[in-house]
Amino acid sequence: MPEKRYLLTPGPTPVPPEVLAELAKPIIHHRERDYREIYEQCLARLQEVYRTEHEVLMFTTSGTGGFESAVANLTSPGDRQLVISAGNFGERWAGMARAFGADLVHVRLEWGETPEPDDLRSALAEAGDVGVVYLTHSETSTGVVCDVQSLAAVAKEAGALVVVDAVSSLGAVPLETDAWGIDVVVSGSQKALMCPPGIAFASVAPAALEAASRSTSPRYVMDWERTRKAQVKHDAPFTPAIPIVRAQNVALGLLLEEGLDAAFERHARLGRACREGAKAMGLELFSPDEERSAVVTAIRAPDGVDATEIVNSLRDRFGITIANGQGDLKGKIFRIGHIGWFNVFDITTALAAVELLLSDAGAQIERGVAVTRALDAWAERTPV
Repeated sequence: MPEKRYLLTPGPTPVPPEVLAELAKPIIHHRERDYREIYEQCLARLQEVYRTEHEVLMFTTSGTGGFESAVANLTSPGDRQLVISAGNFGERWAGMARAFGADLVHVRLEWGETPEPDDLRSALAEAGDVGVVYLTHSETSTGVVCDVQSLAAVAKEAGALVVVDAVSSLGAVPLETDAWGIDVVVSGSQKALMCPPGIAFASVAPAALEAASRSTSPRYVMDWERTRKAQVKHDAPFTPAIPIVRAQNVALGLLLEEGLDAAFERHARLGRACREGAKAMGLELFSPDEERSAVVTAIRAPDGVDATEIVNSLRDRFGITIANGQGDLKGKIFRIGHIGWFNVFDITTALAAVELLLSDAGAQIERGVAVTRALDAWAERTPV
């Protein structure tokens, strides 16, 4: 029998069969009417998911390329910019800002901490005139989902533009781009948007476009104005990832058919089920035990066990792929993703396999306790 595979990482994520079927269709030309109609619909659906009336620009790249589009278009050498980081992807914002010559104020918290408004407020007061603040909504290296609404409000009070990494959070947890006054939101196709990797997006408010017109950093493919001018005509400035765009349009249709609020509740319940199942086995959570921690659950490896062994054994024995820790957390935590095309039985599959591995290693775990508790937690409705 061919091996059955289970993908439970925080990205890339499983792809629904309707989306896979779209990928198998013959290639069409990106300048013809059929593609332009798909492209127009996809961009409109992105605005709905972003909950924005402003333009959402699309790039053929990974989510990290979307990061770079923001930094390249908003930075001139010497500009004072601020990054608040508490994990790997906050560090990525900092690395990019430095690469483009920003005068960087880097507020570095311990990995696993949740950035709080007071952290940002005091840093901005000390830094003085900061033009751009970069935030990470969902830090998948730690499982933390921060209160980006409150953080954005603090940055706006200080007169800074707000740029948010929502690569893993868009479509999984509430994000109100316009209502929360966020100038730029970056995301990508391969996480909660249920598509293969290959395209990234940046919603761009008028204030951000105006700031980009003054930026002196070099850019070409990632240039916002070049992309915006093409998209106004339902065109792309360069050859797009045609199959991925078509697939993304289908995936967005599925997400909007479910309803964003329903998707947010589903993700919250999946996160709760995963956390409760892990705790039932006696495992310690690394990610916060809270409802908004709905993207990925980070779990500490038991004493004397290398998380790398858990990750590798799950893959080798059961065909289940989860994620190791990153950076200094590698080998110390393992991460179970639950964003996108997931239901509770994906969670119970992962938990049952972890339980079996630990039992075989000598842990005193009552067989079936994780699955039972996860199913009970899933049945609890999310508080309104």
